[in-house]
Amino acid sequence: MTSSTSVIQVTNVSPSSTAEQMRTLFGFIGTIDELRLFPPDDSPLPVTSRVCFVKFHEPESVGVSQHLTNTVFVDRALIVVPFAEAKQPT
Repeated sequence: MTSSTSVIQVTNVSPSSTAEQMRTLFGFIGTIDELRLFPPDDSPLPVTSRVCFVKFHEPESVGVSQHLTNTVFVDRALIVVPFAEAKQPT
């Protein structure tokens, strides 16, 4: 399956997950060009859930990464979907 985007959106991310942990997990799928976790690790706000955007170097990694949907990471089942925009939010 060829994807038209190289970015995925990962929702239902545990508030205790860090950007480095997400980079390690998705780094097994393919080369990561950029990764953003919202709210950021250093956010002073109370966090109940996080969202992560991962931009892969190869668009083919998007299809493979979707197989991680429902994988329990830390204490929550991740939801991985392709992100329609070619660029991550800032």
